[in-house]
Amino acid sequence: MAKPPLSMKPTGWFQVAWSAEIGVGAVHRMTYFGRELVAWRAQSGLLTVMDAYCEHLGAHLGFGGHVEGDVIECPFHGWQWDHEGRNVCIPYEKHPNRGRRIRTHPVVERNESVYIWHDVDGRSPFFEVPDVFTGFGDDSSSADYYPQATLFRERLELHPQYVLENGVDFAHFKFVHQTPIVPVFTRHDFDEPVSYVDFTITFEGDDGQSIEDVNSGVEAINGGLGVAVTKSWGMVDNRTITAVTPVDDSTCDVRFGVYIGRRSSSDPAKAEQRAQAFAQEVIRQFTQDVNIWQHQRYSDPPALSGSEYEGFTAIRTWAEQFYPIPTHDQRIQKSRHQ
Repeated sequence: MAKPPLSMKPTGWFQVAWSAEIGVGAVHRMTYFGRELVAWRAQSGLLTVMDAYCEHLGAHLGFGGHVEGDVIECPFHGWQWDHEGRNVCIPYEKHPNRGRRIRTHPVVERNESVYIWHDVDGRSPFFEVPDVFTGFGDDSSSADYYPQATLFRERLELHPQYVLENGVDFAHFKFVHQTPIVPVFTRHDFDEPVSYVDFTITFEGDDGQSIEDVNSGVEAINGGLGVAVTKSWGMVDNRTITAVTPVDDSTCDVRFGVYIGRRSSSDPAKAEQRAQAFAQEVIRQFTQDVNIWQHQRYSDPPALSGSEYEGFTAIRTWAEQFYPIPTHDQRIQKSRHQ
C-alpha cells in the first residue's frame, strides 16, 4: 500500500479484542497505535486495558503478569496495580508507591467486542460505540440471531478511512460484489461523530430490473472511523460489525462479525447450517473489499464522477474531525502532495 497522507492515530473507539478472548483472570497482550498494551479481567469481571509496562522497572505485564483478585501483579517484583493503574501494593514495603501510575485507557464492551478510546490529546470520549442491535431501534437482541461468525486479519497495509469510504461507494457493489444493479443511497447524515448511511440494494434479479422495484436495503451506523454496524432488511436478516484498528504507522488489524437472524423451522439444525453458510458468504464478500483496500493508494483529490461527488465529499469532510490538528510541516507536505 502506498502510505496515505492521513494520520494513523485518529480519535475514536477502536476494537482491540473480542470479549470471549479475555476470560476472568486472563491477561491479554496486544499492540495498537504503536503502544504495547495489556487487557486483563479481574475476578469481579471488570475489564481493564492499560499500557503494558510496570512502572517499577519496566517489566512487561503481558509476559508472566497475573491477576490476583481485582489487581494485576507484576512477575518481576510482585508490585500490584489496580484498574485505575495505581500501585496498591509493594509486597516488601509497608506502603505502595502513590506517585506512579500506569496509563489506562477508557474501555467499553459491546457487540461481544472490546473497544478502547484513543485520542492523542487525552480527551475523554465524546461519542458512544454503536450497538449492532439496539442502535437500530427495532427491539432486536442477540437472542434473535445465531451466534456471531467472525473474521480477523492482522497487520494489513490499509487505513481505517478506506473502509468507511466503502460505505458511500455505491458503484463498487456491482463490480466487486456482482449486484445486478447499482444501489441508490437514501440517507447521508454526517452531522455528528456518529454518522448514518442508508441505501437500497439487492443481490438478486438481473440488470433489467429497476431500482424502484427493489424492496431491500442496508442501514449503516458509523461510530467514528473505527466501528461500523449494519442492518440488512428485505433480504436474509443479518447484522454486521466492521472494526479497523491501527497497529502502527503503516498497518491495521481488521475484524468483521456477522449475525444471521433466526427463523422458525421444522429442522432447527439444518436451519442453523444454512445460516452459517450464509454468514460465510457475507464474510467472503467482505474479504473481496479487504483485498482491494490493502493494495489501495489514497487519492486526494479523487477523480470522482458527478454522482459520486456528494457522498465522498461528505464523508471526507466528516472524517477530518477525527484527526489530530496537523503541524505546519505536515500542512506543507500535504500541499506538495496535492
